[in-house]
Amino acid sequence: MTEIKDYITNDFKGINSEETIAEVHDLFHELPFSHFPVLEENVYIGCITLDDIETFEKDKKVSDYKYTLEGFFARNSMIWLDVLEVFAKNHTTIVPVLDESNSYLGYYELEDIIKFFHETPFLKEPGGIIVVEKPVLDYSMSQIAQIVESNNGKLLGLFISESDVEKVQVTIKISLGAMNDIIQTFRRYNYEILSEHHEDLYINNLKERSDYLDKYLNI
Repeated sequence: MTEIKDYITNDFKGINSEETIAEVHDLFHELPFSHFPVLEENVYIGCITLDDIETFEKDKKVSDYKYTLEGFFARNSMIWLDVLEVFAKNHTTIVPVLDESNSYLGYYELEDIIKFFHETPFLKEPGGIIVVEKPVLDYSMSQIAQIVESNNGKLLGLFISESDVEKVQVTIKISLGAMNDIIQTFRRYNYEILSEHHEDLYINNLKERSDYLDKYLNI
């Protein structure tokens, strides 16, 4: 089974902080990246951006602009949802990857992570989607799983899709079981049913959103 860390790549070496802005400018015009990792003595010190490069003096070195570098990265132990969040929060098409000792391992490309996302059982396997809501202090992931499984359902995945100080929404995908029985049990436990999808419309919408994210970050 493919793991997300299998997508760590080193197709292009990190930028040396002693390289000139002119050299980095040429790199960005050859590659479709919004950011690229910068290394100093093989240690990751941040990402330089295409937008910044356009404003820098070409004869200066990258090290002259260290204060502009963006320090985001992913750990090689992160799950794919956390990695996707790093991409989204930083509006980037590339995320450097470090191990637990902060050694630079390479980088993830957004296109590869979206591809991995589409291959997860949550999107790939047929099933039903239920979105439930409950006060933050009252909901329980273990209770949600128990409700599904006690009605002969099989969980393909669940995640917190929205939350605030008062309430939390949980999106649940179920591959087997009687949806109506599951929904009624959620109601008995005082979960509000926000939506239910017996078809793949929700999944298609989720895929479209991930494709949109891909296109947005590639603008």
